[in-house]
Amino acid sequence: MRIALKPALVALVIALSALSAPVAAQDFDAGLDAYQRGDYAQALNEWRPLAEQGDARAQHKLGYMYRFGQGVAQDFGAAVTWWRQAAGQGYAKTQNNLGAMYFFGQGVTQDFGEAAKWWRQAAEQGYAKAQASLGNMYAEGWGVAQDDGAAVKWLRMAAEQGDALAQASLGAMYAVGKGVARDYVRAYMWYSLSARQGNAAAAELRDRAADFMTDEQIGEARELARARRPI
Repeated sequence: MRIALKPALVALVIALSALSAPVAAQDFDAGLDAYQRGDYAQALNEWRPLAEQGDARAQHKLGYMYRFGQGVAQDFGAAVTWWRQAAGQGYAKTQNNLGAMYFFGQGVTQDFGEAAKWWRQAAEQGYAKAQASLGNMYAEGWGVAQDDGAAVKWLRMAAEQGDALAQASLGAMYAVGKGVARDYVRAYMWYSLSARQGNAAAAELRDRAADFMTDEQIGEARELARARRPI
């Protein structure tokens, strides 16, 4: 049975619907302002009601505060609880964080399969950190069948977005010829890009790769690295 709404009531419903999103956004932004000032109590006051109403951004932030003990006692279990809710809504940042909790066994039983599952969901949305993590999972065979080709695929996606760890890992794949033909020029290039961001381990690996290269190859690799957009 269809119920007819009076015109005045229809107008009220439309008005309330239009207002609900901006108000939530204002509350979230107020929480963000408080958080950035270090006023964690006020941030919690703003974000908790939103999180309880299902706002994925607020759930993500609340989980982060529990993970690091900001304004609350550090509680990995509570962090996982909030992150699982946001991750279930497809929030890529939270899916990445939840993957890390499963990988390290923080707030949950360590489970590489679950870690890979959540990282994959974030990676498929283009989230670079998750792509890097998933690539390394394939490289090592943790939680997934070992697959060098899949490792290179995900590492390359993350490396192209400027993820320093992925760049170093991709350089290593080129250096040893896993999932790609061995290519010290490209290994040196990726190591250099990672080192440019302060990755000391990548700088050391780059210098080791140079021991197997001619001066011409080193020059080519440096030119390839310079040609890429600064990160």
